[in-house]
Amino acid sequence: MSTTSTPLTPNLNSFIRKNFSAEDDFLRQLLLEAKELNIPEISIAPEQTGFLQVLLRAVNARNVLEIGSLAGYSAISMARALPPDGTLYACELDPRFCDFIRNKAEQANLANVIKVVEGPALITYPATRKLFTEPLDVVFIDADKLNYTRYLEMVLPDLRKGGLVIADNALAWGLVADENPISEPQNVIALRTFNERLSSHPELQATLVPLGDGMAIGVKL
Repeated sequence: MSTTSTPLTPNLNSFIRKNFSAEDDFLRQLLLEAKELNIPEISIAPEQTGFLQVLLRAVNARNVLEIGSLAGYSAISMARALPPDGTLYACELDPRFCDFIRNKAEQANLANVIKVVEGPALITYPATRKLFTEPLDVVFIDADKLNYTRYLEMVLPDLRKGGLVIADNALAWGLVADENPISEPQNVIALRTFNERLSSHPELQATLVPLGDGMAIGVKL
């Protein structure tokens, strides 16, 4: 028993990555190809892939919305945890990245699961939600940090009770608790505001898991 959390050292993080990652050769190759195309190297960490899959399977997810898909690394990771008739809506701003995701989804035999939505999510979402045949089971947010809270409020009405909102970078590169962050102060403040909204929202019970750069998770009550 312990009344305090064990600090996640690099050695411990390597242990978690070695034993609990769902990353495989396909996903590793995806990252290499994305780098060659100058797609930013800001995907989730390998150890987060397995964690996301556990969460999706735990709530029997069938309908997932991802806001901010980049190269499709996390989208493919999550889609693999869905049933064959499940759907993952991958919202991505950059048309070039969208083409890359579509190509990789086809190669991963997930083109029937991953539906790429091109454009800014705050604009495309009204049309996207008309495609939903059932409420959302999971929403994963990993896009522009300044709009995290807006994304939360936007999707919450379409999330079923017992469904999850998951947000990456909840620790704001380790700066979320700093009163005067030395780097990216606007993004850090936005992430702090999001965390506070998630943790105090009357429709949610939330927690923050210090995996990767932190994953904030809220379950709809």
